[in-house]
Amino acid sequence: MVLSACQTALGKDIGNGQEILGFGYRVQEAGATATLATLWLVDDQATHEFMNYFYAALNKGMSKVESLRKAQINMINSEYNNPYYWAPFILIGNGF
Repeated sequence: MVLSACQTALGKDIGNGQEILGFGYRVQEAGATATLATLWLVDDQATHEFMNYFYAALNKGMSKVESLRKAQINMINSEYNNPYYWAPFILIGNGF
């Protein structure tokens, strides 16, 4: 499952490391094998570009984790090279 909206990987701000147990984690608990989610507010246009790269890699047969890596590298080599644009995306669960 892909959750490309803002802060979909975050839960409550409780300060003990469980902040990452947000909606993305809950979806996996409900049966998704993996969830691509975000850690902070994301830019709409950059997220659109990121998703284009991510799905292009998936369509070429790459694993989820390889597709995430490929999308991040493509973003680094684009106008969206600042980590703000490509680093909020995390893969929760099985990346294969």
